[in-house]
Amino acid sequence: MHERFSRQIMLPEIGIEGQMALRKSSVLIVGVGGLGSPVALYLAAAGIGRIGIIDRDVVSLSNLQRQILYKECETGLKKIKCTAIRIKEISSDIAIEQYDKRLNIENAFNIIEKYDLVVDCSDNAATRYLIDDICAQQNKPFVYGAITEYTGQVSVFDTRQNWRYIDLYPDRDSAEKRPVEGMGVIGSLPGIIGSVQATEVIKIITHLGEPLVGRIFTIDIRTMESLTLRLR
Repeated sequence: MHERFSRQIMLPEIGIEGQMALRKSSVLIVGVGGLGSPVALYLAAAGIGRIGIIDRDVVSLSNLQRQILYKECETGLKKIKCTAIRIKEISSDIAIEQYDKRLNIENAFNIIEKYDLVVDCSDNAATRYLIDDICAQQNKPFVYGAITEYTGQVSVFDTRQNWRYIDLYPDRDSAEKRPVEGMGVIGSLPGIIGSVQATEVIKIITHLGEPLVGRIFTIDIRTMESLTLRLR
């Protein structure tokens, strides 16, 4: 462990204690598409001990422009299977749990309760509100990320610190009725946002710095202007 994670361990804010915390932690990634790809790769590389991945989609040719987990030869294969293989290639020690399904009201509580925190890499409001509800019930943080064309945002929601997704977006009915449609996106944008999400996970687990609780990070890649807004 000292050799593999030496560049993290030498950071005084992490050290051996922080690296051991990462090893003992468990993280659920909801969706392994554009955002889930860098999140899965960086969390695996960081030394997370147990990773759950939930997604029922298969790899399509149009995914390859931004979903860096997948290869052309994997078109048509289940994303969770391909993700598990890639994670194991990074670190054979990681325990991986696969859920070939969508997160819904029937299964969310039982799945989420197995993990220390959740990373929301979904693409629809209904799933985000559901994660928000269950994490609030279980007093667990979740790391939110979203992208639209040229812009992206990240926040950390934690009911223990009085900050929930519904506080940021209170009009739940309208948001959940909005149709989920495909949109154009620069392939590198989910890489940026997913990397920020993975960083927030590492910060939460190792108690490093100030996670984005009560704040939101935003970036517009057309101008490369980024802001971190304090919202409470």
